[in-house]
Amino acid sequence: MNNINYQKELEKLLNQLKNNKEVPTLFIHSCCAPCSSYVLEYLSEYFKITVFYYNPNIYPAEEYHKRVKEQEDLIGKMSPKYPVEFLAGTYEPSKFYHAIKGMEHMKEGSQRCYSCYELRLRESAVIAKELEFDYFTTTLSISPMKNAAKLNEIGSQLEEEYGVKYLHSDFKKRNGYKRSIELSNDYGLYRQDYCGCVFSKKERQESLKES
Repeated sequence: MNNINYQKELEKLLNQLKNNKEVPTLFIHSCCAPCSSYVLEYLSEYFKITVFYYNPNIYPAEEYHKRVKEQEDLIGKMSPKYPVEFLAGTYEPSKFYHAIKGMEHMKEGSQRCYSCYELRLRESAVIAKELEFDYFTTTLSISPMKNAAKLNEIGSQLEEEYGVKYLHSDFKKRNGYKRSIELSNDYGLYRQDYCGCVFSKKERQESLKES
């Protein structure tokens, strides 16, 4: 992996937008309300945002619908400088299982997760292009458990493929993850204790048994 400082890249772009008095549109894939809280607080100062909730990896279905509602509720509670809208994707877990077929045995943070990143980012890129957004990105890099370099690598590849600019980021920087926890408490958000898929849920349950 490379040693690019994605936060510095992002800050450079944001300063440029501010100086040019530009307010572009941004299509943000969100993994959950808690992770999106800081990202929305931060980026709504510079962009007109649409939050895209597309996570076919979530298990079980009740958990998925709970997280969708939490995302919608959060957006309704926030007071952003520029508009933040919401778009719910289709819940299609079969696409997730197809994407990670043969990798079910792999651990959290492996190629299985990278394939899941790509599945969600690709759908985001497709819709961002269809709806003519200026940029697209994901909240995933805010998590200490997610590989920001890999996310940005996938985003860059999709930018070339679909012709929509990818907003490079590492949202855990600048105490982003810490701030997301503070905002989750402020808004009373539900914070799940596993990433989302059946495999991460199982790993979490096993680790709790061992502790």
